[in-house]
Amino acid sequence: MEDSIEVILQDQSRHHHHNRDHPVLTASTGALLTGLYGIWSLFAMPGFRKIPCSLKVPYLPSSKDQTLNIMRLLEGRTGHLADLGSGDGRLVFAASSAGFQCTGFEINSLLVAYSRSKALWIGVPPSQATFVKKDFWKTDLSIYNNVTAFLAPGVMEVLGDKLLKELPDDARVIVCRFPIPHWPHHSSVGSGLDQSWAYDIGTVRSRLGTIQSRD
Repeated sequence: MEDSIEVILQDQSRHHHHNRDHPVLTASTGALLTGLYGIWSLFAMPGFRKIPCSLKVPYLPSSKDQTLNIMRLLEGRTGHLADLGSGDGRLVFAASSAGFQCTGFEINSLLVAYSRSKALWIGVPPSQATFVKKDFWKTDLSIYNNVTAFLAPGVMEVLGDKLLKELPDDARVIVCRFPIPHWPHHSSVGSGLDQSWAYDIGTVRSRLGTIQSRD
């Protein structure tokens, strides 16, 4: 996974003794890293106070390959799409250009403002792409027949439970980098950090129901 500013700061502290003979360089580097950490915090942290600790996921933008892989798994699909944790909106913009009616859920007000401004700037109408500052964990997602997510491994099982309760049988769920535990996937694209998985809710319900009945 990509290094965060926190990791960079940790590395800087480990090598601090190498710069003792260069106080100006040390001070300048420290000020730069502190500023970068402040900027990173503005984007990654707003809204986290409202989310339970176990469900907090920091902002990490998807790569070009990850976005392309998700779009490949959406081929042949139509309808309403929810992107859970939409970040800077890149996946929503890609899906809306393919004809989906998209909603990006994001709790970071700065990222929501950025995505809305970009949509306005490039001329994407609200009927195709809407960004809401809303906690998707507390939102009923039953109106969506396509759901995409790039979250963290620790929340994927909880996410799976929520989606199984709420989504219609014809819904497809696509996740990037971290699969949903115990779910049989319909297809997968990519490898390593860019791998994405597609799950059809009707099939997942049927397979899991069969397994539970055998138990």
